Amino acid sequence: MAKTLDRGLENREIVLDILTEVLEQGAFVHLVLNQALQKYQYLGKADRSFITRAVEGTLEYLIQIDEVINRYSKTKIYKMKPFIRSLLRMSVYQILYMDRVPDSAVCNEAVKLAVKRHFSGLKGFVNGVLRTISREKEKLTFDTPSLRYSIPEWMYAMWEKEFGKEKAGKIAASFLEDKPTWVRCNLHRADRERILASLKAQGTLVRELPFMESMIAIDGYDYLEGLDAFRKGWIQVQDVTSAFVGEIASPEKGSYIIDVCAAPGGKSLHLADKLRGTGMVEARDLTYQKTALIEENMARCGVTNMKTLVWDALEPDPSAAGKADIVIADLPCSGLGIIGRKPDIKYNITPEKLEELAGLQREILSVVWQYVKPGGLLCYSTCTIDRLENQDNAAWLRERFPLVPVDLTDRFGGLPQESSLKEGWIQFLPGVHPYDGFFISVFRRGFPFQQSGQFVQIFLFL
Repeated sequence: MAKTLDRGLENREIVLDILTEVLEQGAFVHLVLNQALQKYQYLGKADRSFITRAVEGTLEYLIQIDEVINRYSKTKIYKMKPFIRSLLRMSVYQILYMDRVPDSAVCNEAVKLAVKRHFSGLKGFVNGVLRTISREKEKLTFDTPSLRYSIPEWMYAMWEKEFGKEKAGKIAASFLEDKPTWVRCNLHRADRERILASLKAQGTLVRELPFMESMIAIDGYDYLEGLDAFRKGWIQVQDVTSAFVGEIASPEKGSYIIDVCAAPGGKSLHLADKLRGTGMVEARDLTYQKTALIEENMARCGVTNMKTLVWDALEPDPSAAGKADIVIADLPCSGLGIIGRKPDIKYNITPEKLEELAGLQREILSVVWQYVKPGGLLCYSTCTIDRLENQDNAAWLRERFPLVPVDLTDRFGGLPQESSLKEGWIQFLPGVHPYDGFFISVFRRGFPFQQSGQFVQIFLFL
């Protein structure tokens, strides 16, 4: 029993350190959590699962948790010492949402952690607040969508205005649901049957996607690097909507493709796989650290028709002008469509940042469209559900440059039949569609011809 309690204390201390780094120092949760799980890989599966759920769950319900603490604490949350604030937040999540963890154990371990971290003078405060919340939790109600779904009020109001009350509720609720890990099969390395057999042999739960042979959802595995299929380069983590980009682009063999903001390389690897060893995919990104991550995935997946280049997408590259059959521009964005996977996003974004990001995207697009050869494709995508960054930027592209939207109606059979497909774009909404939030738009560059000493753009639909 003592060893079990010690393990519980150690696990909670790890959770506490991660949350403090994310909430008090502004680190990205997916990076800090992954680093911690690698550092403590010696822990059992159940321990690592507890750490993951406690970290992600606390962040998912943070607005609601803070409201609960403020109801039962004389000292309000933002007046507390950072350590105590994180300790209470983590513990309240366990009391409200982790039924298998006894409330008494949560309270006791929180007190022990306060003492261990030299806050003995506050152990009575910590114990009193948590035990009061434990007694009162069945009476808790949350009257506003912001509290119910733990979404900032301005953000929920924006979705309600844009999508209506029903869809806004579905979007917000979806971010609190458990999600599987989607992976794409590198079919040039192994066929799907062999990949599925390998995953199932290691006890992995697998769900197939009927209309897309390369995509499968996996769950119940210990850790990704422990899967033979991953180590052999047979699978690559990639969300379904992200993989739609490669399916819609549908490159012909021998194509030259530039991915201007490629890290960690999922779309580039997908396109290289679809080229079946022909052509070339040039995966660009801003730093050597990012291209090194791409190269690591390339090596593991055994890709030979792909190369990397450190390049700032804002800087024009005259050597690439008019050379690419396809340009992939999956640009830095607010990430509002993937809050369910990265819950800290909703606390770090503001309306002002949305406008700044939309402006940055336009700056990049004004440069990279020029890399598309006449008749070639520009695929602009984001993992957000913000109109400024999506539909408005697509309209801006169409109005400013010799680019014509490509009718996507019959381009890929897995797309829901939205009316926007005829206009060359689609917006996936989490909770409305069974995927992450994602935006895809596709344009074809026109062919110039000379007339009366001037170049004029004409458009051919191929």
